[in-house]
Amino acid sequence: MTLAEPHIDAGAGQSRDEPILTVEHLVQEFVSRGPGGVKAGVVHAVSDVSFELYAGQTLGVVGETGSGKSTLARAVIQADPPKSGSVVFRGREMVGMKKRQLRAARAEMQMVYQDPFGSLNPRWRVEDVVAEPLLGHGRMSSADRRVRVRELLDLVGLNPDQYMRRRPMELSGGQAQRVAIARAIALNPALIICDEAISSLDVLIQAQVLNLFEKLRRELGLAYIFIAHDLATVKQISDVVAVMHLGQLAEIGPSEELYRAPRHPYTRALLDSIPGLDPETGVARRPVPMKGEPPSPLHPPSGCRFRTRCPRAQEVCATVEPKLAQVGVPGHRAACHFPLEDPATISVESLRASARRAPAATETAAPPV
Repeated sequence: MTLAEPHIDAGAGQSRDEPILTVEHLVQEFVSRGPGGVKAGVVHAVSDVSFELYAGQTLGVVGETGSGKSTLARAVIQADPPKSGSVVFRGREMVGMKKRQLRAARAEMQMVYQDPFGSLNPRWRVEDVVAEPLLGHGRMSSADRRVRVRELLDLVGLNPDQYMRRRPMELSGGQAQRVAIARAIALNPALIICDEAISSLDVLIQAQVLNLFEKLRRELGLAYIFIAHDLATVKQISDVVAVMHLGQLAEIGPSEELYRAPRHPYTRALLDSIPGLDPETGVARRPVPMKGEPPSPLHPPSGCRFRTRCPRAQEVCATVEPKLAQVGVPGHRAACHFPLEDPATISVESLRASARRAPAATETAAPPV
């Protein structure tokens, strides 16, 4: 699958036309156990996910809680090795790598987590926290490490003289996240995975951290996988957006196109849940809650996993699992038997045809969203 072109030049040694990360048919499952350790079933956390990411590109990943976003990130970085599939990073297959090789690969692929305080050692000073990767992956003298730490803190907007000797608990949430980012970029990685990296911060600090991410992307040529619940934020910073539902990709495509003309009913429902203003009247638009409860990943529905809440579901949706297929512009794909139409091309005839077509009932059909 080919996504949108990156909007800045690729990093050194990486062709602009070659993805730095290629994920193919990734599957991650966990055994769920009940009382006494008895196997209760298998959690289908990530199911057959594929995508590509280019140097300097930001891939936003959105979806409800439990849709598999964080599990996908951990499988990509091999924190939890996937059950099957392929993760090729800068031309190297990471699945099945030996520990030494994996350790070297992870130096170029870092994560920034939701809770900065949970990811920073509370007993260490900021200087030691940021220098930790330099100790583990390099052979720098203590003087050189100190110089590098000062450079990194200055790069993320923290005065080294003021913050190097502080401990994490002496920092605000935004300052602690900046320290976590400084540590993440210490080894000049090609990819940073941000797992809800701004969701625990207040709105003003969120904007500052987002500006920092953008600055680092421009200056260092970083690629990002940006996981978030806030669809408005994801639209602002992403080149490509992937929408996950119950472990699968429901839709993926260029950010502007996906937000302008979502093709999967699940994506449309997520966007309808965002409060906002009508651009024509200026009247506040109330969010429309999604109907029904998400199915259990222990027992996902047959066929399309969204069919139990989908207003367009028909009999085929219960028996045949839809595959990602191109809709609209190149790189825009949706996994739906009956994708939504582009609002700019909807005709009176198509509206009448939609009104005449009555969805067939299923045993778990839900009212329209």
